[in-house]
Order: sequence, then structure tokens, then C-alpha cells
Amino acid sequence: MNADEVNADEVNASHPVRTAVAASAVLVVGLWLLVVGVGRQPPPRADVDREAARLGALAPYPPYVPGGLPAGWRPVSTRITGSAADRPVAWHLEYVTPQGAYAALEESDEDPAAFVPRMANRDRPVGTQQVAGASWDRYYRPDKRQYSLARRLPGVTLVVTGTAAYDELATLAAALRSRPSP
Repeated sequence: MNADEVNADEVNASHPVRTAVAASAVLVVGLWLLVVGVGRQPPPRADVDREAARLGALAPYPPYVPGGLPAGWRPVSTRITGSAADRPVAWHLEYVTPQGAYAALEESDEDPAAFVPRMANRDRPVGTQQVAGASWDRYYRPDKRQYSLARRLPGVTLVVTGTAAYDELATLAAALRSRPSP
């Protein structure tokens, strides 16, 4: 055997080892991305416009819809319950704020005397706050670190609530606009 033949045999013999090492490395990287990458993905986005249109068709009131929120607000969940025939109608729209907190819009034609305390987890306001020229009642539940702003309007009550501080809740409240029903 000459030197060229020996080197070729050695190369061929080490090929399965290199393949196994490369496959193992790909498997380790893939598992790492799966474990680390999944936990870091942002929550799914909710389709606010589609749900607002659906609410407009169901609710006996023109829905209030956030518009023009600053960058970083991510709608992550939405749920509509009830209908004009099966009242009350309620809309839950949940956001993750730019600060990573939770903020939700809760709106309904339910009796405000029952709806507001249920959404705010408090019976009595702790004060008021001016938002875009309108007065909102402030609620706070310290054991849950839950802040809420509530506004009663003819035919609908709006509550913005969550772990977001009052300034972020005020941003959400200020973005609310009445959208005529179709």
C-alpha cells in the first residue's frame, strides 16, 4: 500500500465519526432553540378590527375601539360574550403594554353597578382621573396589584384594568373611539 491509499482509507474511516458529531451538534442546537426560543416568542396577536366589527354587529351600542396606540402595544386576546338578544353584551380585549404589563379593555351594556365592581375587583373608587378631557373613576386593589379606570356612558360602560400603571391605562382609555355599528 502506498501513502495515498492509506490516507484515503483513514479519511473514509473517520467520515462516519464526523457525520455523527455533526448530527449531534445539529440536534443539540435544535433542542436549544426549541427550549429557549419558544419561551421568548411574543404572545399571539389578536385581530382587533375583526372582533370590533363582530361586536358592532352583536352589541346594542356602538363599540368603543382603541385606535392609534403608541408602538409596543400588542393585542393578545379578545373575547365577546352575549348578543343583543342574549344580553348583556361584553367585550374583553387584552394587551401587553410597552412596559410588559397587562392592560385590558372591558366594555359592556351590563348594569354598571354590577359590571364595574366585578371588573375592578373593588366596590368603591379611590379617586378620579382626567383622560382626554373626560373624567374616569380610579380603582385599586393592592393585593392583586390591579389598577382600573372606569367610565359610565349612556348604554355602555368602559373599564380599562390590569397590572399596568394608571399612566398606561390612561393611554389605552384615551385611544378609545366610538365606532358606529354596521
